[in-house]
Amino acid sequence: MFQRILVATDGSKLSKKAVDSAIQLAATCGAELVALKVVPRYPQSYFEGAVPLSAQDITKVEEQWAADGQEIVDAVKKTGESKGVKVKSVLAKSDVVSDAVIAAAKRHKADLIVMASHGRRGVKRLLLGSETQQVLTHSEIPVLVLR
Repeated sequence: MFQRILVATDGSKLSKKAVDSAIQLAATCGAELVALKVVPRYPQSYFEGAVPLSAQDITKVEEQWAADGQEIVDAVKKTGESKGVKVKSVLAKSDVVSDAVIAAAKRHKADLIVMASHGRRGVKRLLLGSETQQVLTHSEIPVLVLR
């Protein structure tokens, strides 16, 4: 069935449900799991009245975000491996989460992408956008969405 499953996580309670389901599916299929956390880059444009950070401060912020992201994917790896699933931890730096998810899925030759969705509808969906919706719309790889 599936050889390699990519699960995108942000460490939230909702994405943990997607991670648990992806681990269970990978264990059932005997598939490898790729745990992905997309880490944003520090914004380089400044809002009026904001205090710009130095390059050194920006580096510190980005390093902290990367460390936090690494903890998230390492936790997925630990959980998956405790259930007999081979897990690869991956961090991607990008300001566009959906593009990073699709690119990582292609790079790691995933046959399935697993993601969570808040299930927003109407105006909330329009205003807040949806990374999951963007992945569904643009991915050539099948996507399993969990709520």
